[in-house]
Amino acid sequence: MSSKGGSVTHHRDVADYDAVQNFLKAVYTLQQQNNDRVSTNALAEVLNVKAPSITDMARRMVDAGLVDYERYRGVRLTESGEHIALKVIRRHRLIELYLVQELGYALHEVHNEAEKLEHAVSDRFIDALAHKLGDPLVDPHGDPIPSAEGVVQERHLLPLSQLPQRVPASVSRLTADSPDMLQHMLDRGFKLDANVQVLAHDPFDGPITALVDGEQRVIGHSVAACIWVEQKLS
Repeated sequence: MSSKGGSVTHHRDVADYDAVQNFLKAVYTLQQQNNDRVSTNALAEVLNVKAPSITDMARRMVDAGLVDYERYRGVRLTESGEHIALKVIRRHRLIELYLVQELGYALHEVHNEAEKLEHAVSDRFIDALAHKLGDPLVDPHGDPIPSAEGVVQERHLLPLSQLPQRVPASVSRLTADSPDMLQHMLDRGFKLDANVQVLAHDPFDGPITALVDGEQRVIGHSVAACIWVEQKLS
């Protein structure tokens, strides 16, 4: 494997190339969460493989110039690795949006479908898809869609669990851990662009009572931590 111009030349099979893309995407996502090196154990959990396989993959990625790996300290993407990760993420999120907007998929259904399709389509298809959708900035979960140049829009969001009481805000991103949690949020009105205000925080990470588009709702603290909002300017 080698990296040149932000692409990976692979000499094994397609499944191996897909694994490379999934690995880089996972490293990028975990880096965004902790802004630090990513442990092999964390990657093994996300990718559902054994830790020794992650270590082997990381060493191969070092040879390809895609990651920096240090034993006991974990993995960090190089510039080339980040370029590929953002390209795959762009594909995934554009496909999710297309499935929802044009094909009528429910929000909780799109992730697994996009996981399969992101490796199968061409760059030309993705460019056409972006044009068809109007070059959107976010996917149906509110996750930012990287531009074709790998630029990610910066937003100032905070979890609903940290929103002060009586401060108007709007739902901007849903980072549910599972389709069931996502559906739980939607069933309680927490869809993108919904107007929200926190009415009460129960102590010790207890439930949160919120006004959602004029309806009073109660939601658990851990779920509220996955609902990201943007405060409205007064």
